[in-house]
Amino acid sequence: MTPSGTYEAAGVALDAMEGLKDRIKAFAGITHGPQVLDGGGGFAGLFALDAIDEPVLVASTDGVGTKLKIAAQLGHFEGVGQDLVTLNVNDILTKGARPLFFLDYVSFSVLDEHRLEMLMRGIVWGCREVGCALIGGETAQLPGVYSDADFDLAGFVVGIASRSQLLDGSAVKPGDRLIGIPSSGVHTNGFSLVRHVFGVDEDPTVLHRRVPGLNRNLGDELMVRHRAYHPLLAPYLPQMKALSHITGGGLPGKVPAVLPPDVAAEFRLGSWAIPPIFGAVQQAGGISDAEMYRVFNMGLGMVAVCDAAGADAVLQGVPDAVDVGQIVGRADEARAIFRNA
Repeated sequence: MTPSGTYEAAGVALDAMEGLKDRIKAFAGITHGPQVLDGGGGFAGLFALDAIDEPVLVASTDGVGTKLKIAAQLGHFEGVGQDLVTLNVNDILTKGARPLFFLDYVSFSVLDEHRLEMLMRGIVWGCREVGCALIGGETAQLPGVYSDADFDLAGFVVGIASRSQLLDGSAVKPGDRLIGIPSSGVHTNGFSLVRHVFGVDEDPTVLHRRVPGLNRNLGDELMVRHRAYHPLLAPYLPQMKALSHITGGGLPGKVPAVLPPDVAAEFRLGSWAIPPIFGAVQQAGGISDAEMYRVFNMGLGMVAVCDAAGADAVLQGVPDAVDVGQIVGRADEARAIFRNA
């Protein structure tokens, strides 16, 4: 019997945590190159910067939201580990940066070594996909903060860009074209609404069933990975004036955020394919078109703003890129306009 006056009796397994450190260090080492100066451990990671012209560090932090609930109900954790890296790297990509290093934060109520190992595998796979080093992180036990089955997951990425190559949208003007890069599905935003309309919390077995319009089980569809855009788009950043990662807020919220105040984004509805999952969500919840576009990516994970020559280069080089609209002068309060093709 564990004595009552110990940390373990309070719900924190220090011995188990210590035993995990070497395994986590080994996972991280898979992502290391010569720029990582310390193999891990201690209080901080060390990373040697490249000598580039006018270097600017670009940083982002985010989590995967309530997609964690779906992952826990299905027991699929590698995917959300990869998602964590992907979505943060996608964010710094919008500034024209390449990722350097990544740190993770995982917190449990009750330490689950199997779950942690799967998460770490996913994080390592995500880092390797984008050429990013995992140089540190934190695994915490917070008994009483979460229920026994719940956990939280957050990530932090630092990248680098030359000041002259930063994407800031300042050169965007009417006549520039909007080039959309398709999403792989819901990605990591809107899951609270998805869970609500399908009643997932009340009846998790719905995740193992097919719903109208889908060719696979709902859970399999929802766990599709957030698409990684850095390997695909990095070669074409010089052809772009602005780049938007379509996450919470959707096209109406995220594209205007990278535009000058005197222009608007005009989208041609029907010019890109909307994955069936969005129709299934809309039908299940009786959701308006406006709300769908405000919450979800609706099939576009990234939108680039390019001049004519840049647009042609991206369309020719990125296999599934689509011309989805143009930049117009702003006539009223609307920053995003949707017109039928």
